[in-house]
Amino acid sequence: MRTDEEFEEPEPAPPGPRTRDRPPLVRELLLVAGLFLVYKLGRQLAAGHTAEAYRNSREVWDLERALHLPGEGVVQSSLLHGDTLVQLANTYYAAVHFPATAAFLVWLYLRRPGHYIWARRALAAVTAAALVLHLTYPLAPPRLLPVTGLVDTARLYGPSVYGPPGADQLSNQFAAMPSLHFGWALMVALGLIAVTRSVWRWLWLLHPLVTLLVIVGTANHFWLDAIAAAALLGLALAAVRRPRHVPAPTAVPRPRRPARRRTLVGAGR
Repeated sequence: MRTDEEFEEPEPAPPGPRTRDRPPLVRELLLVAGLFLVYKLGRQLAAGHTAEAYRNSREVWDLERALHLPGEGVVQSSLLHGDTLVQLANTYYAAVHFPATAAFLVWLYLRRPGHYIWARRALAAVTAAALVLHLTYPLAPPRLLPVTGLVDTARLYGPSVYGPPGADQLSNQFAAMPSLHFGWALMVALGLIAVTRSVWRWLWLLHPLVTLLVIVGTANHFWLDAIAAAALLGLALAAVRRPRHVPAPTAVPRPRRPARRRTLVGAGR
């Protein structure tokens, strides 16, 4: 006969506050595609300001020298030691920018939906701010400014994503300020650092660091283009609230029921 008290199995506690549920996939695909199309059309609207773009480029070059920033040629000369290294830099510039950002958003959507919304909003904000700056301050890249002494590494060594500036109908080459290559890469790194807990997560900063060296070494951007992108991203992150981390619900035991006494058959006879 058992006379000890019986206990119930613990049951999960009522779910507490959670991060937002995953948004509908079709809606997100349409939203991201729409933002991309608006950005591409906006860049086309910024085209056609060639003289102003070259004038602004010379001003940026002179400002960097006045600020005693290192010349972009220091990075480019390091790339030009061998064809393989400069071709890798050109490939990184052409092939990593969009796929890395898309993979980042897809991973967040599947694994961290609350942080996905945060990252998507931050990227949309910094991209919209960049578009406004492209429209108001057209800027030729340093590879098109003879005074810099820099060469167009993509045209000379390949692969190249741009055609001749006057005939390129797919992109606006006079939209160097700010550098979204760097801004998006920095957001990817900061986002992954924010949502992961690995001791190695700080290595994600290598992505924007390599991107910075690539965009400067290939003469597609000035240092100040990257600085402007970082400043815009900082403003975007300040405006878009990051979701709080909510710990998973823990199991709590049910209230203990009173023990039942068992009477032996024949007791008291």
